[in-house]
Amino acid sequence: FVGKNGACNVAHKNIREQGRFLQDVFTTLVDLKWPHTLLIFTMSFLCSWLLFGMVWWLIAFAHGDLDHSTRLQRDPGEGSSGSLDSFVPCVTSIHSFTSAFLFSIEVQVTIGFGGRMVTEECPAAILVLIVQNIVGLVINAIMLGCIFMKTSQAHRRAETLIFSKHAVIALREGKLCFMLRVGDLRKSMIISATIRMQVVKKTASLEGEVVPLNQIDIQMENPVGGNSIFLVSPLIIYHVIDKNSPLYDISPVNLHHHEDLEIIVILEGVVETTGITTQARTSYLADEILWGQRFVPIVAEEDGRYSVDYSKFGNTVKVPTPSCTARQLEEDRSIM
Repeated sequence: FVGKNGACNVAHKNIREQGRFLQDVFTTLVDLKWPHTLLIFTMSFLCSWLLFGMVWWLIAFAHGDLDHSTRLQRDPGEGSSGSLDSFVPCVTSIHSFTSAFLFSIEVQVTIGFGGRMVTEECPAAILVLIVQNIVGLVINAIMLGCIFMKTSQAHRRAETLIFSKHAVIALREGKLCFMLRVGDLRKSMIISATIRMQVVKKTASLEGEVVPLNQIDIQMENPVGGNSIFLVSPLIIYHVIDKNSPLYDISPVNLHHHEDLEIIVILEGVVETTGITTQARTSYLADEILWGQRFVPIVAEEDGRYSVDYSKFGNTVKVPTPSCTARQLEEDRSIM
């Protein structure tokens, strides 16, 4: 259901209401892959330049600027005549669609090379100038905001939140416990970090209803109590397998026969440097749970500081552990 990297193994098919994605265009753009985002980024500017380039060319055509430019190019000596000197174009130095397109780029990106400019002759040209500047600002805000959000997405921070490759089941304080190790590779902390676990498996109700992905929350324990953790160094998070646990009847013999058993771990918190909420996920299938093993210590004190050896992050050692279910262990102790 959830991969080791946190990606959900779910395919959405036959979505009939595709228009809902367009109602939230910004999120849709952020969720797109980078090639598609860069393509839309480029096409949004290029299309706006072409559109307004066509508008500038039509204004020049309607006002006769193109004819005037053609006459000046054909017979430059007539430039001293009174009829030509009295002519004021809407936009100077526009004599083709190419020059209108270049002027459109100059207006929208505020380059202003100085060869082409709007005059007071045409109020329509002034209005188009205002509209293009507003449209350009809107496109800049949306596209740059989209690029910023894609480069600072919360899941990027989750790349440095790591989980042990395997989980283990062993005795702790005389009780069978499901344990895993979690750590943060960065010095900047995750504020208000919380962790929770769910067992996902196929179940059937008394009425015969089959639930293919039944999600059952299981109680977590950690060194500081509750679901909140202070993740300044790697922690071993554990779940006590008691009568309220969905793992109560799991033994090392039948553990690997539970092909539909999957334990999902979700770590959430606020990134200290950006204030963005991030979430890291992983899962453990039945064959990724080691019975009768314990994580080796990786924190040591050196020169007055605590050092963490991440090369041993997932290392485990065998420890004496009963080869029975937690239910059988409780019953045997009650009899004794």
